[in-house]
Amino acid sequence: MKKVLVTGAGGMLGQDLCPILEDNGYEVVETDINTLDITSADMVKSVLGNEKPDIVIHCAAYTNVDKAEEDLKTAELINVTGTENLAEVCGKLGITFVYISTDYVFDGTKTEPYNPQDRTNPINNYGMTKYEGEEAVRSLCDKYYVVRTSWLYGHHGKNFVETMLNLAKTQKELKVVDDQIGCPTWTVELSNGIVKLLALKPYGTYHVCGSGFTSWYGFAKEIFEQSNLQVDLKPCMTQDFPRPAKRPFYSVMDNDGICRNWKAALKDYLDLRVESEDE
Repeated sequence: MKKVLVTGAGGMLGQDLCPILEDNGYEVVETDINTLDITSADMVKSVLGNEKPDIVIHCAAYTNVDKAEEDLKTAELINVTGTENLAEVCGKLGITFVYISTDYVFDGTKTEPYNPQDRTNPINNYGMTKYEGEEAVRSLCDKYYVVRTSWLYGHHGKNFVETMLNLAKTQKELKVVDDQIGCPTWTVELSNGIVKLLALKPYGTYHVCGSGFTSWYGFAKEIFEQSNLQVDLKPCMTQDFPRPAKRPFYSVMDNDGICRNWKAALKDYLDLRVESEDE
């Protein structure tokens, strides 16, 4: 039985990933900032040296895209230094390293889906720190998977689906951005995709996101239609809602069939949500 150590195990992705790994026959060591502070090189060496995992899946990250514009120092400490600390030890000990990255490593100027070999060009601080994390992994590890995902949602954290469903309870009219296009991804789909990579794919960089694509407006529309909610939904442009961090207008990624269509995954997510409310 292979041992997998997961950083950020208490986060939105980690809470779905850990049980899925266990269901697939892995022994899982769950860590959080209290048991493994990734910004401490000494602690990383100690914990990985003691646990001796076969695989490290690095879910811990600074993910506040807008706040990273004003607090680059913290974003760099967690996303770059923290990743370097882990990658260095994994490289030396021959541990397979799985790094969760983002569509925001791209600038969004393409008009067809990005593939893993496409040129990266982040346009915000968050994307830059995640790209620098990717580079650290590639330079320090021989056995690695860089896993880029996008527009993530799950039952265990704040996300777009829950935000829309909550707003629908109180707002008669909603405006949602229609000129940013991407691939919505359920954390369960990403988790299953990671398991597939570990079992079937050679080391390298992969896009693990929902198949197909939509805009945030299209995503919201599908959420309300599948939930049978009547909401006066209106499309708007990015410029109508200025945010501190620039977003890529087109960050659709080619996932090579690793994950299902995003609409099918959303249906399962919403069905499970209703089941848990009924219990």
